[in-house]
Amino acid sequence: MKRVTGIGGIFFKARDAAALQAWYKKHLGIDVQAWGGTAFSWADGDGKPVGGTTVWSVSSSEKEAQFEPGSAPFMINYRVDDLHALVKALRDEGCNVLDKVDDSEYGKFGWVIDPEGNKVELWEPPAGQ
Repeated sequence: MKRVTGIGGIFFKARDAAALQAWYKKHLGIDVQAWGGTAFSWADGDGKPVGGTTVWSVSSSEKEAQFEPGSAPFMINYRVDDLHALVKALRDEGCNVLDKVDDSEYGKFGWVIDPEGNKVELWEPPAGQ
């Protein structure tokens, strides 16, 4: 079974989200949107678009619940092919898999806590993404 196929997003906390978003926009040229992040579209070696995006987002303290019960100020979202099969395999291997699995228009989401206490998000995108 194929497990992780890529990075779907990188999310991190900030003491002052607006200031940090402005810093990344000014100094690194990241097109930070009103929701606090951006979606980088994938491209091939020639710069032609290919299906997929990677989300980058800075969250304020109001959104910190998305990082719980992890202990890190960041969370990485990994793309997977078959969320339910991977979650089952991780449980069978003794990993700390959270019980909740979300299924929405944005895809299927599940979470596991790594041995260092980091919350890891697993994402099976909707068909065609």
